[in-house]
Amino acid sequence: MSDIRLHPLRTSRLRNGRQNNASDPRDDSTMSQTLRASAAVSSRKVLRKGRRRDAYGEDEPEEEATLLGNADHEGSVDGEEEDIRAETVSQRSSVSRRSARTLQDKSRTVPFRPPDKLQSRFPPNIVRNQKYNVFSFLPIVFYEQFKFFFNLYFLLVALSQFIPPLKTGFIATYIAPLAFVLVVTMGKEAYDDYKRNLRDREANSARYLLLEPSGGEQDVEEGISHTRAVPSSSIRVGDLIVLEKNQRVPADVVLLRTSDTSGTCFIRTDQLDGETDWKLRVAVPSTQKLASDMELLRLDAEIYADAPIKDIHTFIGTFTINAPPAPSVNEVPLEHVPKVEPLSAENVLWSNTVLAAGTAVGFVVYTGPETRAVMNTSHPKTKVGLLDEEINRLAKILFAVTFALSLALVALNGFRGLWYIYVFRFLILFSSIIPISLRVNLDMGKTVYAHLIMKDNEIPGTIVRTSTLPEELGRIEYLLSDKTGTLTQNEMEMKKLHMGTMSFGFDAMDEVAHQLAMSFGSSEQGHARAGSTVTGAQLATRGRRDMSARVRDVVLSLALCHNVTPVRNDDGSVTYQASSPDEVAIVKWTESVGLTLTYRDRTQIELQTPSGFKLSYEILELFPFTSESKRMGIVVRDTNTREITFLQKGADVVMAKIVQRNDWLDEETANMAREGLRTLVAGRRKLSEPAYANFKQRHHAASVRLEGRSDAMAAVVADALERELELLGLTGVEDKLQDDVKPTLELLRNAGIKIWMLTGDKIETATVIAISTKLVARNQYIHQVAKLKTSDEVRNELDFLQNKLDCCLVIDGDSLQLCLNLFKNEFIEITTKLSAVVACRCSPTQKADVARLIRSYTKKRVCCIGDGGNDVSMIQAADVGVGIVGKEGKQASLAADFSVTQFSHLTKLLLWHGRNSYRRSAKLAQFVIHRGLIISVMQAVFSSIFYFAPIALYQGWLMVGYATLYTMAPVFSLVLDLDVNEDLALLYPELYKELTKGRALSYKTFFVWLMISVYQGAAIMIISLVLFETEFLNIVAISFTALILNELIMVALEVTIWHYYMIISEIVTLLMYAASMVFLPEYFDLSFVISVRFIWKVSVIVAISALPLWIIKVIKSRVAPAASSKLL
Repeated sequence: MSDIRLHPLRTSRLRNGRQNNASDPRDDSTMSQTLRASAAVSSRKVLRKGRRRDAYGEDEPEEEATLLGNADHEGSVDGEEEDIRAETVSQRSSVSRRSARTLQDKSRTVPFRPPDKLQSRFPPNIVRNQKYNVFSFLPIVFYEQFKFFFNLYFLLVALSQFIPPLKTGFIATYIAPLAFVLVVTMGKEAYDDYKRNLRDREANSARYLLLEPSGGEQDVEEGISHTRAVPSSSIRVGDLIVLEKNQRVPADVVLLRTSDTSGTCFIRTDQLDGETDWKLRVAVPSTQKLASDMELLRLDAEIYADAPIKDIHTFIGTFTINAPPAPSVNEVPLEHVPKVEPLSAENVLWSNTVLAAGTAVGFVVYTGPETRAVMNTSHPKTKVGLLDEEINRLAKILFAVTFALSLALVALNGFRGLWYIYVFRFLILFSSIIPISLRVNLDMGKTVYAHLIMKDNEIPGTIVRTSTLPEELGRIEYLLSDKTGTLTQNEMEMKKLHMGTMSFGFDAMDEVAHQLAMSFGSSEQGHARAGSTVTGAQLATRGRRDMSARVRDVVLSLALCHNVTPVRNDDGSVTYQASSPDEVAIVKWTESVGLTLTYRDRTQIELQTPSGFKLSYEILELFPFTSESKRMGIVVRDTNTREITFLQKGADVVMAKIVQRNDWLDEETANMAREGLRTLVAGRRKLSEPAYANFKQRHHAASVRLEGRSDAMAAVVADALERELELLGLTGVEDKLQDDVKPTLELLRNAGIKIWMLTGDKIETATVIAISTKLVARNQYIHQVAKLKTSDEVRNELDFLQNKLDCCLVIDGDSLQLCLNLFKNEFIEITTKLSAVVACRCSPTQKADVARLIRSYTKKRVCCIGDGGNDVSMIQAADVGVGIVGKEGKQASLAADFSVTQFSHLTKLLLWHGRNSYRRSAKLAQFVIHRGLIISVMQAVFSSIFYFAPIALYQGWLMVGYATLYTMAPVFSLVLDLDVNEDLALLYPELYKELTKGRALSYKTFFVWLMISVYQGAAIMIISLVLFETEFLNIVAISFTALILNELIMVALEVTIWHYYMIISEIVTLLMYAASMVFLPEYFDLSFVISVRFIWKVSVIVAISALPLWIIKVIKSRVAPAASSKLL
């Protein structure tokens, strides 16, 4: 690139643009305008005195003057530059929505070998995923626990026992359960955070090589360098880092050099965008041309990088060489005008990606929290289940009841004496209304559910990482799923080839290989004789040879028209790499039928025929696939025949207008789409030398235009090449689905769960997968929304969707962002009513935002499932996050609440384990509340009869035993209760839909249990007093025995399907209670207890308290049976 004059400024900008364009005519047309703008901005940027000081420090005026050359002209344009800078940044950084000023502050111009003062301005490259530190652990954990009224209430009750006037029993009975809950919770949180700390330390201590001079300025001049190994946490902005094959990139770096002479390298981005295919990255041309890595240390250059943003597909920057590495003697320093090259996302390796092949040298531009990977990751928050929140709300109601009851008893006594002390004593006496044992029981129940899930042989490898959420699995109404690796295996396979009059299925590919071998055999003989290729047209009337020539044409075009590069591994095997797995599948297929890709670089392709003959082609032009064009093309020249051919393949919607008229393409494309195959149409056009030369001239002229360059280049291609292509064939590629994905999605949909697919893939690919997975029902209308720009367009789309709620919406990431920015509430309101939504080109942050929006708007439970690092934010933002252990590593699995090995395990996890966990916990919670309420009602009746005295009815060991030894085992055995067996639960997913309405634990069921408790407590206490008025001293033994028997009977009434543990717990508890009477003579008079009078009167009390409930249950089961009981 020639020098760019500083003055006048406008001319400088235009020349800069022209020279950049001319330097690399193959520049991607979609990037050209952005790069031109950034180059213009940055060329000014490096000239501005204010920014220069900002970059190098105010104490380096000499260096500043040398680099600037003549700076006298810049003062007049400073304001203009600010405006352009702000405008460009705000356009390209719309995702962040920050002010231009804030963005400008975080942009940076970093020279090679930057001073320490500059490097220290940027954040350290430290990974930190811990939630706590030594000082914050206890305060945060205590806050998380006591922000719930339930726990706070019991803390206050426990502390009250240290005040003598309020003491009502053993302090241990109040302190021990609370301490147990806190110790278990703190231990679990500490262990989880310790594991996070170990992972952080491992990441921060990974060693990387830095390229630096071996010491002194002289070594810099002579180019003497060496590498120094440093931990990842020591890497700073401006460092030159050397990356080896399979090494994870530790920070965001600009790619300067690669071991490949073409200046390209492949990276794996599975932990960033979820895609398992390798991505091609291109080194900065100026640095790739240098003789060695050591030359980088002598370079007087700098890199400008825009402010860090979340968008992983966008990067604006420039690479500026201020002076050549070896200046000539006669050259005047002031005339060394910076040479500027634009940088884009294809020149950058993002943090957390992996170098797939070769070695590379990069320049660090963003570190730590400013890297794209960290900006797209949200920190985990403690999740609380909806059941816990509901119980917390019920606890508030119970406290109000307790307080009102205490106040009423004191009021009925006329507020005599120290009445406020009496109120507090009553509150503590009635504290069993809100039993701390409820929290203990529920936590133990969650542990049992987690154990049952992990021990289930039908879903092997399932891990419960958050044991507080099993009940949430039973209330899911929205499922947000990743596509690649979650619904699909991301393993493509060519299944069909259709050529109009001929069609080859997967089982007929041997015939294709045979026809290809025949054709190449005859054509190679023709080469030997005349050096000309026999074409399909020349053989049109020759019967069977016509078929083989047509097969040859289509297979040859598929073997040439792609972006695939064969990479030789260390063991000698060859793998194909490309940005699209479809292309790899097609090239593998051409290899399987006999035509093998053996070599590929940016200028040449070599193939090997079935007989081992080498075919060589020059690549003259390459038009890569873009989501806008939906096609890719290539112009090649056969090095043997010098024949030039334009080959193109793409989506049927665009190719149908480009190829010659035919009567079969539309029908066959629709047939393949119904089979769930991804279709590509292949066509070709032969070009003469003059025709190609004419195209080349016109295309070059369009490529150096400053305005409308992309459109002009596309117009030339469309006019000169994309007309009347010969239709060669139609390919059908299958993206293998995960096992049992179709029945799983069908079951979940029948269970009332609305399913969204959020993917980073293209709209076309996502649509095909939505059809093949049966996410979209047969003949359901699919409404695609893409490239929305204005509010009017958004409003029109929303109006359409409002009137067609039975369709499936497919929307791209930019349009989704626009909808959320302009009409967030309307968009969420409409889309949450749709049966299925597919969002494409989603960034990790967008996925998480969608999950949060659905949660906040619908107040329903949202489950997110994914398998890659790009799904972590979404998983953590959901009510329940499920991670799949897959090819993309364990990052999603480790961050999730539940880890599974495949998508189909979700069915049993939700419809069986989730349903059971919620039902059991709802029943257990209400029964434990009932157990506390009934004894409190008895206490209230007792106090009312005995002059409203705040004296405990049951004291000491009886109160300890009531919540533990005498009732705990039977009550806790309810966690094993079933209403239907597993087969029925999976056969009738509608049972799950009924449960999501939250009727198992609601205000209605709570007040039913409240009335039961009031009735039974009053009945037991009053009848005890009536029947045993002469034996009043034994009132404790009488009423307590009736109470225990009543609770055992109530447990039996609640059981739907008996488990042998339940029977054992009932019998053993009864025997233990009988035995304990012997050891508690202060409460039980044995001579009285074993009398017939005691036994029959206790039996009457129990019958009066429990028999009516049994009668009601029998009547209800006949008149209004539960849905599950109808299936038994």
